[in-house]
Amino acid sequence: MNYKKTLIASIAALAAVGFLAGCGGEKAAAPAKSAASDKAVTIKVGVSPVPHGEILNSVKDQLAKEGVNVEIVEFTDYVQPNLALNDKSLDANYFQHKPYLDEFCKSRGLNLVSIGTVHLEPMGVYSNKIKDIKNLPDGAHVAIPNDPTNGGRALLVLQSAGLIKLRDGAPITATPQDIAENPKNLQFSELEAPQLPRSLEDADIAVINMNFALEAKLDPKSSIYTESSDSPYANIVAVRAGDEKRPELQKLMKALNSQEAKDFINKKYNGSIKATF
Repeated sequence: MNYKKTLIASIAALAAVGFLAGCGGEKAAAPAKSAASDKAVTIKVGVSPVPHGEILNSVKDQLAKEGVNVEIVEFTDYVQPNLALNDKSLDANYFQHKPYLDEFCKSRGLNLVSIGTVHLEPMGVYSNKIKDIKNLPDGAHVAIPNDPTNGGRALLVLQSAGLIKLRDGAPITATPQDIAENPKNLQFSELEAPQLPRSLEDADIAVINMNFALEAKLDPKSSIYTESSDSPYANIVAVRAGDEKRPELQKLMKALNSQEAKDFINKKYNGSIKATF
């Protein structure tokens, strides 16, 4: 009888130890689960090489410390970055302003959205033939972007310079057909935006987006006219609708709006590009 009681007590004690060990094992596994949740993630971001790629590269280390590794994918046109984002080849892109994004999505039936602005690139009027826009001759050849929003934006720049007047109610996607007054009888050529710096060999003036001017090593200070600093065409970070709250994309936006990013923009571009934050 005493032997049976001792045996039963021993079994009970072993069971209790096993139970406690099992509980302890579950608690020990918890940090492993937490560690897995803190694992670094990699995102692919499509950019124009200059200045977007340079600006993003300036905060890569900052993002890596926060567990977000950034793979920068460079594009040299304004079409493929949005198509790549839509087909999930990218997690975000950073190369365009919101009017362009809105028009692109409308025309292509895409559902992409902005999660914030980073900087403004004033458009500039450049020339290899004249030093003052007031000396533009009658019948001059003018090159502008051929995409709807940047073409319309270029015409607004020329209107603010006093060279043309658009019809009342002309949309932001205005084309040369929307010009109501053209006292110098300017002749317009609409070209792919990346080709505009090359057009300076033939055109009298070209209205060029800042990123393509910088890529072509044009000095922004050499432009003979510059878009007003109150332009609504700030450059944005775009993502697929529904991805706005992804933690890694929120961290991306926060880094691009950080003091580190602002300091880089101010130092690197010396006022030719302005942070919007």
